[in-house]
Formats: sequence, C-alpha cells, structure tokens
Amino acid sequence: MRWVTANPGRGRRILLGALPLAVLALGYIIAAAARHADNPADKILPLPGAMAAAMAGLLFQADPLSGQYLFWADTLASLWRLGLGLGIATASTLLVGVVVGSLPPVRATLGPLVTAIAVVPPIALLPILFIVFGLGETAKVALIVVGVAPFMIRDVAGHIAALPREQVVKALTLAANSWGAILRVTLPQALPRLIEGLRLSLGPAWVFLISAEAIAADVGLGYRIFLVRRYLAMDVILPYVAWIAVLAVVMDFALSQVSRRLFGWAHLGAR
Repeated sequence: MRWVTANPGRGRRILLGALPLAVLALGYIIAAAARHADNPADKILPLPGAMAAAMAGLLFQADPLSGQYLFWADTLASLWRLGLGLGIATASTLLVGVVVGSLPPVRATLGPLVTAIAVVPPIALLPILFIVFGLGETAKVALIVVGVAPFMIRDVAGHIAALPREQVVKALTLAANSWGAILRVTLPQALPRLIEGLRLSLGPAWVFLISAEAIAADVGLGYRIFLVRRYLAMDVILPYVAWIAVLAVVMDFALSQVSRRLFGWAHLGAR
C-alpha cells in the first residue's frame, strides 16, 4: 500500500484521529500517578478526580459574591467577545478584501497599508487599544479584529487577484459593469476562501482574547486561568484549557460543515 494514495474511510479516520488523544490522555494519567506516588500533595499534574472535584464547584455551585455559576459565566463572556470580534473581522474582510482583490487601483492604494498592519504584532497594540478604548469590552473586541482582519483581508484579496482574468473579461463582454462582475464572478468564489480564512484565524483569535482577558477583565476563560495560576491551581487551569480546545474544535467543525453545505463545488477535490 502506498501511503500517499491511501484514503481511509470515515470510521477509520475517526479511529486514527482519536488514537493520539487517547495516547496523550493515558500518558498524562501515568505521569500524574507517578508524581502523586512520590508526593501526594503534588499540584503540577493533578489526577482526574481532583480536576473533577475542583470543576464541580465552578460548574454547579453559584459564587457567593456574584451569584453566578463561574464556569458558564466565563464561557459566555469569552464566546460573546470572540464572536463579536470575529463577526466584525469577517464583515470587514468581505467588504475590504473583495474590493481590494477585485479593483487593481484600490489594491495599489490600500494593499501596502493592509500589509503594514498585518505584520505588526497585535499584542504590541494592546496597550494602545486600552488607552484609546479604555479597559472595557471594546478594547478586547478590537484586539481580535485588529489581530485577524488584516490577515483575512490579505488572504481573500490575494485569492481574488489570482482568479483567471478571463472570467471577469467574459462577464464584461456580457454587458456586466465592474460591480456586476464583482457580485457575479469574484464574490461567489471569495466566500469559500473567506470561511477557510476564518477557520485559520480561530487559533490566533483565541490567543488575542485570552491575552486581553488576562490583563483587564473580571470574567472570562482567560481571566479565570490567570486568576488561579497564582495558587498553582492546575486542577482548574487544565480543564479550562481543554474546554477552550473543545470550543475551538467545535467552531472549526461547524465552519467546515457550513462551507461544504453552501459551497460544495469548492470541496470537490477534497477528501
């Protein structure tokens, strides 16, 4: 069997994908058990039972001060900030990226600016955002937008610019104007790329969100992780990190399914 041509079925793909996770979980349990055998008070690698006990209080017991179930309050706050930031970034990309990619004069004018913004580390802009927007929600959402929108704009614009020029010429010869060619030729081909760019931006978006919440927030997944780290509460930190990974995977899968259902033609060559 040649590995480069092997195409495992759906069941085998699920099994192969679950195997590394199972090995990782087993390795962690073995390492944690070994550390606790030497030191029962070890906090670095908590056992699953300790993590379950710590998380039970955050999941099912209301906080005496706020009256909130902290785990769910943190999750909702982070998802709201992330969703709003990604929504604004996606809308900006749909507008700016399509125009920059479709119109060469606009690309010559705005292309260098988009590139300059994209290469600046977004975390370096965080103090500026806090000064301009304050310590509220606006700065956190703005960091996500500034962090992912330039990358998505460059990706979509580059994809559109690389489309065969003959497609636009044919549309123009059929009496379409410039905006008609954009709407009928470039936009339909840009939308699958936009969703793919959004999927690739999920990881950086989570990084920017956690960074902003760690510095200035009173609720959120990142806030909770950095709050309990001073107590070496790995029994809370590790489940929170795992939960962030689960949310990111679910979001990525949902976007993949949306793209396949709406733009199946763009995935004909994918396996």
